[in-house]
Amino acid sequence: MTGDDLLQVLSTLANPHRLRVVAALAAERNYVSQLARELDISRALLQVHLRKLQAAGLVSADIEVSEDGKAMKFYEVTPFALQLTPQTIMAAVRTLHANSDLDVEARR
Repeated sequence: MTGDDLLQVLSTLANPHRLRVVAALAAERNYVSQLARELDISRALLQVHLRKLQAAGLVSADIEVSEDGKAMKFYEVTPFALQLTPQTIMAAVRTLHANSDLDVEARR
């Protein structure tokens, strides 16, 4: 994982709503309306968080057609494992771009 990738993942996970989304999707894949009800947040806000999680590679989505012909977008956690040690941070720092901190702040 590059330093830029690590910054994106860490900054994406540094939000309580997104942590709750990852936890819920780790238990089972779900579609937006149901997930929004379970997490007690609006669908619009959930969509924002899902887009950020997807951009960071932490969740993926598939569209399925229900029996009544309605397209439903199901999200699930993409398997990932992070091991933060001083050594992994040292290796990641070597691959950072000069303006990485500015890029991460702009994505928040």
